[in-house]
Amino acid sequence: MKFLTNQSPAICAAAIALNLLLWIGSASAAGNMTQMQQTQTQQQQTPPKAAPAPGQAAQQPAPVELPKADPAEDAAYKAFFDLKPDDPDKQIQSGEEFLKKYPASHYRQVIYSRLTQSYFGKQQMDKMFASGDKALQLNPDDVSVLALIGWVLPHNINPNDADSEQKIAKSQQYSKHAIELLDSMPKPEGLTDEAFSKAKAEALSRSHSGLGLDYFRLGQFAESVTELQQATQLVPNPDPVDLFIIGIDLQSLKRYGDAVTAFEKCAEMQSQLQDRCKQLGDQSKRMAATETPKKP
Repeated sequence: MKFLTNQSPAICAAAIALNLLLWIGSASAAGNMTQMQQTQTQQQQTPPKAAPAPGQAAQQPAPVELPKADPAEDAAYKAFFDLKPDDPDKQIQSGEEFLKKYPASHYRQVIYSRLTQSYFGKQQMDKMFASGDKALQLNPDDVSVLALIGWVLPHNINPNDADSEQKIAKSQQYSKHAIELLDSMPKPEGLTDEAFSKAKAEALSRSHSGLGLDYFRLGQFAESVTELQQATQLVPNPDPVDLFIIGIDLQSLKRYGDAVTAFEKCAEMQSQLQDRCKQLGDQSKRMAATETPKKP
């Protein structure tokens, strides 16, 4: 069963909200990488000082020529960085051209991260996963990529595929790591408190949503409800898929009265699941009527 089909603009905009967390912070980070790499290069190329032999003067090491900044590369990165995040076509064209021209650039991690978001916006999943893998190879703590990939994977899993279990495990790893990072993430410079809080809440919602769908795929319905309820409570307009799965989880747990609430919330939202949620809500009401009242 797949859920990510015919994505609405609101769903695709989630990638933009996730990327805002690092949109400004990565600019200063990428700029600082030049200085950091120069320091590392100097340390690697400067041989350790050996003690001079008796009667011999200490020899000074030869000066190391540090890599020079490339103004053209810096300008190309700035042009890419200044593109609007809601224009995936320009992001993809500019980013791929940059990587072709500067394949070893210290900016490439940021480029791959942005391309992951842009390819998701275009629903080009194979390229999204490929860019995401490259971004995480360079920075395993890229929370924007972790949150997005961890969320996308369980939406697109075919249970009959041989690698479905590996995909669920990967999604769990990514979503859990993203939540850990987000819980302690400082506000990047240049973002207002309001913008940071909103983007962080969106990213946490996506991570809990991905984890909840993983548990649903594994048949761990109680754990799925816990994660998906957190996902829906973090944002003003929750994903109807999350509400739909919460309802299915609660039906599986025979909590029919609670399932009615979830399905009714889902049915109030315009989506492809609206009619189905209304039907399941009515079904849950009938099943709730036959429940044995709980003892006080």
